[in-house]
Amino acid sequence: MLFLQNSLKPFPKWWPISVFAVSFLGFLDASYLTISYVTKTSVECSFVHGCDVVLTSSYATVGGIPIALFGVLYYLTMLLSLIAFLDWKKIVFLEIVLMLPLAGFFVSAGLVGLQMFVLKAFCLYCLVSAFLTLLLFFLALYGFHKQKLSSV
Repeated sequence: MLFLQNSLKPFPKWWPISVFAVSFLGFLDASYLTISYVTKTSVECSFVHGCDVVLTSSYATVGGIPIALFGVLYYLTMLLSLIAFLDWKKIVFLEIVLMLPLAGFFVSAGLVGLQMFVLKAFCLYCLVSAFLTLLLFFLALYGFHKQKLSSV
């Protein structure tokens, strides 16, 4: 199931640093929301109002699991896959780094849509996560362009 060619082209130094930094910030953001959910502490939003509405809505969990925990796992997978790729140079880890943001983009778009059209309230931390996922999506597009897909 390899999407990339066997011979990889080198990335500019800024690319893995950017993927790492954005993923790490996302991990911190999602971890904060997850910890707040588990400890039942209120999340204060300064620029937008509605964090409490969003984070206590029925859409904040899936099967009793907070959506933020899925975010933690998403960003952690990005971080570990990037580190594994840089260390072992295995294409499968790069494919995860390039493909996962596509799924993240659609999930984030759906969650922002829920905030906008259903809840009519916004969570600043959720919007930050959506923005970081959008950045990862663009970084992944650059990665695909750089590697020039052999087949999909």
